[in-house]
Amino acid sequence: MPGAERRSDDRLDAPQTLRVPRYRSRLAARIEGGIRRSLGDSPGAIEDYAGPVGDPGLVGPDSMAWRVHADLPGMLIGGFAALMFQTLHPLAMAGVAAHSRFREDPLGRLQRTARFVAGTTFGAMPFVDDLIGEVVAVHARVRGIAPDGRPYSAADPELLTFVHVTEVSSFLAGFQRYSPRPLLRVEKDQYFDEVAEIARRLGASNVPTSLGEVRTYLEQILPELVRSAQSDEALEFLRRPIGTATSDAIAQRIIVTAAADLLPRPIRALITPSRFMPGRRAVILAAAGSFAVATRWAIGPSPVVARSLERVSTAP
Repeated sequence: MPGAERRSDDRLDAPQTLRVPRYRSRLAARIEGGIRRSLGDSPGAIEDYAGPVGDPGLVGPDSMAWRVHADLPGMLIGGFAALMFQTLHPLAMAGVAAHSRFREDPLGRLQRTARFVAGTTFGAMPFVDDLIGEVVAVHARVRGIAPDGRPYSAADPELLTFVHVTEVSSFLAGFQRYSPRPLLRVEKDQYFDEVAEIARRLGASNVPTSLGEVRTYLEQILPELVRSAQSDEALEFLRRPIGTATSDAIAQRIIVTAAADLLPRPIRALITPSRFMPGRRAVILAAAGSFAVATRWAIGPSPVVARSLERVSTAP
């Protein structure tokens, strides 16, 4: 966790000289192993975040973006919510269906998205520019005709805005629900203002920069969202366990169900037409909350954040 947010973590980390019970080490290793199987390796080589020294990157360690994006459980559940959300846009889904290898490489898109989000948040400016350049080059090649007959392009400024807003609003929703220290209203506005610059650099237009603007945007985009054969296939794919262990299947079900519950009510109605019964929803939230606590305990502080803080705090 960045900067001042480490104070409470330092209290937890303080008694490092005490012997850690073996059962705790084994359990933490099992949880961490399951998460690594689902996410793959680190979202980027640690040394990608090492220099240039003193470079704070696009938003810097005092930003709300560092705070939100450093929380793995909220980002993981929020990331799945964003993917579910995006299946409902016919043009976005057409591009994914025709140009993505998500069927053959289910981890690939998640890992690439994780690398881009981590790099543009915590990386120094040369790394940020490289990542944005890579994505812009890919977007330039993704174009075609959707099943409804409309042309689409991944470089379409309006489509880029849709993808951006669904991602960052879902990340923040995951953080707000599962972080022990959710943001205040003014901090939410700051978060959306910070991450808007990433979308603009990718070519997005009319990017919302506050909580109110994000809510207005989501209300306006709702009539364009529909369930389709392509979205049904993608949603079914998201529900499949990535690993082979029983624990992987359980974790996947918790994450996907909790992700659906994060979505705005009209979107959730399209994704899951049957309503959550109050008792079932309580079970889902409890399971996801336990998953979040166990994940933070097993994974520990992010090495990406630690390396980035070291870079920023080093005098050039």
